[in-house]
Amino acid sequence: MIISKSPLRISLGGGGTDLASYYEKHGGFFISAAINRYVYTCINRPFNQKIILKYSKNEEVSSVDKISHNIIREVIRYVNPSETAIEITSLADIPSGTGLGSSGSFTTSLLKGVLKHYEQDIDERSLAELACKIEIDILGESIGKQDQYIASFGGIKAFSIDKNGKVLIVDLLIEGNAIEYFQERLLLYFTGFTRDASSILRDQKIRSEENEDSIMNNLHLVKSLGYECKDAIEQNNFEYFGELLNQHWGIKSKRSPGMTNSKIDSLYQSALANGARGGKLIGAGGGGFLLFYADRPGQLRTFMQSVGVREVKFKFEMVGCHLVGG
Repeated sequence: MIISKSPLRISLGGGGTDLASYYEKHGGFFISAAINRYVYTCINRPFNQKIILKYSKNEEVSSVDKISHNIIREVIRYVNPSETAIEITSLADIPSGTGLGSSGSFTTSLLKGVLKHYEQDIDERSLAELACKIEIDILGESIGKQDQYIASFGGIKAFSIDKNGKVLIVDLLIEGNAIEYFQERLLLYFTGFTRDASSILRDQKIRSEENEDSIMNNLHLVKSLGYECKDAIEQNNFEYFGELLNQHWGIKSKRSPGMTNSKIDSLYQSALANGARGGKLIGAGGGGFLLFYADRPGQLRTFMQSVGVREVKFKFEMVGCHLVGG
């Protein structure tokens, strides 16, 4: 049996500028960090001539073309379209639709495992680009490159995308003690809402392709804040990073009508009054997880517990998608 795992991620700045509809005009920039929550893929060779799939649903089919799961179908079709006997099981620490990049993590984990099943190796950049090809080019998803790249590489990194789509990757210059300090003050909470990120990003894609001033100016500001976030983190000025998150909240919430809602807004404002300096919705918006930078993490935890909001504790994961068995 082959087992691969790929980390989920939190976005720390510049999100949304990784879509081609933006970076092909202006270039993209974002900061992302892998966390120790994962998507796992287990691959085995079954005794019978069947393609057996186990994820949130079960499938048992006789050919690749009959697979219902879009990503699994296209990954197997890309690697071995004549496959008739493979068993794939997918498990995740956190469900999809919550803004932690699960689709990119799933695709990289699946590709890594399936390629190994056919005795093929792949490096981090090739894995990220192949995952983008599957999701964006073949399946036509209205998503960017952030999730596939951070899942493939891991760590805390800044990514620049030129107008041709080439990605430059730089490790953030932050040392061990500073990482621990920073990590202790980043708190992640589930809003209780899941959403389809592609629908929100599709709206951004269409408006960006039409060069709508409001969306382009919004993304310009987000990218500018991304550069400031990088400087603040590398200078260990984490309190200022928290203030930048608060600025980002105001800018991102104006990007789309579905970006937030009254319950999330109320929770955010209450968090600011109870130990948080700033925060952001992780991912496309509309629900999922809120990430806060808290000067007083203990106070914020006490408040969130009192209103029944679930925290997901995490640490940064410095290793990207890799094999753990097989």
